[in-house]
Amino acid sequence: MRLERRLGPALIVAAIAAVAFVWATPFLWTLVASFRPENAGSVDMASLWPDFAPTLANFRLALESGDFGLYYVNTAIVVIGILGVQVVTISLAGYAFARLQFPGRDVLFYVFLLQLMLVPPALIVPNLRTIVDLGLYDTLAGVMAPYFASAFGTFLMRQTFLGIPRDFEEAAAIDGAPWWAIVWHVLLPLARPGLVAFAIVSVTAHWNEFLWPLMVINDPASHTLTIGLATFTKGAEGAREWGVLAAGTLLVMAPLAVAFIAFQRRFVESFVFSGIKG
Repeated sequence: MRLERRLGPALIVAAIAAVAFVWATPFLWTLVASFRPENAGSVDMASLWPDFAPTLANFRLALESGDFGLYYVNTAIVVIGILGVQVVTISLAGYAFARLQFPGRDVLFYVFLLQLMLVPPALIVPNLRTIVDLGLYDTLAGVMAPYFASAFGTFLMRQTFLGIPRDFEEAAAIDGAPWWAIVWHVLLPLARPGLVAFAIVSVTAHWNEFLWPLMVINDPASHTLTIGLATFTKGAEGAREWGVLAAGTLLVMAPLAVAFIAFQRRFVESFVFSGIKG
């Protein structure tokens, strides 16, 4: 019985480790291949074990072949611009659904949440027509505009505000604070875990988004990292420069990976304490 009790957790850990290794294999290959010398054989290229002297030549060639500096700037503008507007819209909408009383509030909230059931590709055509009518086609603003409102963010902030006691707001109201001051100085500081959790989701999603920027952007000077990587990949695949291709891929995914490793504990705490309550 003791042996079975000991083997049970060990088998679970072994199974989790095996699944994690399989899931991480593409990332491991990308990391190893990006530092592999150019003269490595095709058989060695498939190896996951770094049996060579690391080199930065692939990264140098990748930076020379693709304008990754421009891609980083464009992507940062899109990601930060979307998140900045979303913080305002989801905070105000979440406050309205959590604190204000008006006819049909709950029905409107559930109708608002129907957006979560729509797959993004289904909205490409109407969104694209709207962007063209607004004169935002082929601009970074056109990439950002459809995401200025977020049903998930509104839901998250509503639940976060519902988890905050009303005593703080009542004390501020007694002191004569208007509603906007209560939201800014009282609720938002207490809702910081929810905001951080949403920021993680928003930044990750829009950093990696490919289809919508591809539909909106034609000018190479406005390409984001995903579009730039796709363009860069076509040339690298034609020459079978797998090391350079891996280096370019790593340049795109490295910022998010480094941020996750550096702030892993904060990420987890934000989701745990983000106030997902009924």
